[in-house]
Amino acid sequence: MKTTILIPTLNEIEGMRIIMPRIKREWYDQLIIIDGGSSDGTVEYARDNNYFLVVQKEKGMRNAYRETLEYVAGDIVITLSPDGNCIPEIIPRLIDRMDEGYDMVIVSRYLQNAKSEDDDMMTSFGNWFFTSLVNLLYKSNYTDVMGIYRAYRKDVIYKLALNKDGAYVVPERLFRTNLSWEPLLSVLAAKNGLKVAEIPGDEPKRIGGERKLQVFQWGAGYLFQILTERIK
Repeated sequence: MKTTILIPTLNEIEGMRIIMPRIKREWYDQLIIIDGGSSDGTVEYARDNNYFLVVQKEKGMRNAYRETLEYVAGDIVITLSPDGNCIPEIIPRLIDRMDEGYDMVIVSRYLQNAKSEDDDMMTSFGNWFFTSLVNLLYKSNYTDVMGIYRAYRKDVIYKLALNKDGAYVVPERLFRTNLSWEPLLSVLAAKNGLKVAEIPGDEPKRIGGERKLQVFQWGAGYLFQILTERIK
């Protein structure tokens, strides 16, 4: 199976300069950078280094992914952040586990001895709360339902309708935000009985750039999605 790495960016030039050279060419068949409107040189860096670049038209992570789908050639999609939170050297382990027949493999920041150096009290509680809630409602065994660093089959995107607006429109309007699809992907994978695994992986502190986390808006939006899917 072919592998496509998707890397969303928004003013991540400092991290890009350190992280991108660590992603070895033999690990993937295609690498796409999706930029959300950087003004710090991220776009220029991508072009200067001949990376496949997509400049998104609509705001938000899910729109970044959705607008990039038509270019994705891989059977397996790996999403990661170039801000230093995701350790590139874990990529081969992700691919190896996917080759075992899984639909999705998550790099968990809380499995076994893995840890997050980027967590604060609020994000640590939020990750625990949402993971516990999903496990309770969907009888799953996740340790990390929120993280971006994961691999999954491309056809899962269409099977679970992640590329459709349906599950996002109401919470995005209610809480005036733009959501990503990782938490919903975790929920729908459990709800539909997909074969899922986790591997441990530390989350180092981010390198430069600004943290884009919208704690309350995203938290409310994801809670809405989790409960709505349970009601369905």
